[in-house]
Amino acid sequence: MPDTGSTVPRRQVGRLMRQLREQAGISLMAAAEELEFSRARMYRIENGEVPVRKHDVIAMCGVYQAGPRMTEVLIALAQESKAKGWWHAYGDVVPGWFELYVGMEQAASRLRSYAPSLIPGLLQCREYAEFVFTNWLGKDATAVHNAVAVRLGWQALLTRRLPEAPQVEIMVDEGVLRRRIPDRLGMRKQLAGVVNVSTRPNVRVRVIPFAAGPHRAAGSGQFTILDFPEREDPDVVCIEAHTGARYLELPTEVTEYRRIFARTYALSVPLKSMDEDLVGA
Repeated sequence: MPDTGSTVPRRQVGRLMRQLREQAGISLMAAAEELEFSRARMYRIENGEVPVRKHDVIAMCGVYQAGPRMTEVLIALAQESKAKGWWHAYGDVVPGWFELYVGMEQAASRLRSYAPSLIPGLLQCREYAEFVFTNWLGKDATAVHNAVAVRLGWQALLTRRLPEAPQVEIMVDEGVLRRRIPDRLGMRKQLAGVVNVSTRPNVRVRVIPFAAGPHRAAGSGQFTILDFPEREDPDVVCIEAHTGARYLELPTEVTEYRRIFARTYALSVPLKSMDEDLVGA
């Protein structure tokens, strides 16, 4: 199962294309008109949301007056961005926003997540995931099966060797652990699994107890801060929703979410400190 997806080269293409356009003094709308692209397509290219074809790279480099060397680099990156991640084998069950997210996650060196209502996908056992997806997808057994397979396959991120697994810090509200699925044995397996994975050297799971009261992250929804090892690859905040995800890259936005995470983390407690009936066997 390949460990990397196409997101990083796509983002590099988009970032370099934006830099070339700005250096040429061309607005996004003017570039779109010259290239006969829609504004939405230009936006998606520059944000690394879609792969770029070779002839589009050549056309854009021509408009931006990029040199031959930069054009060659961008063509190579564009070709690399067409590589498919392991999740493509599951077809339509993987939405476009998740494809972008999981590709970025595969390239990250550190993940910091806050989960207000569900066990995070990286920690879900099969029984818990099946209950979640059955509620979301209904009685389509094939869709549920494939969605669960993607979720379980995704978790290999935590144990991979090459590249080195990222450092992962996850905070969950206490209510997440108390909100049980009907399958009692499945829920016990889920809680035991969370305890077990939290013993890995690269994984920390913390709980925000009810006693902490209303906290800074409470109004933020589920979010993940992704840090990347390469300096030129900006860190990102992903905010998840049912219909998609928003990606924040502005330094002020990322800094604010780091501050929210740090302040909330200070209120959290180690998983092992919770009541035995909550996280025990």
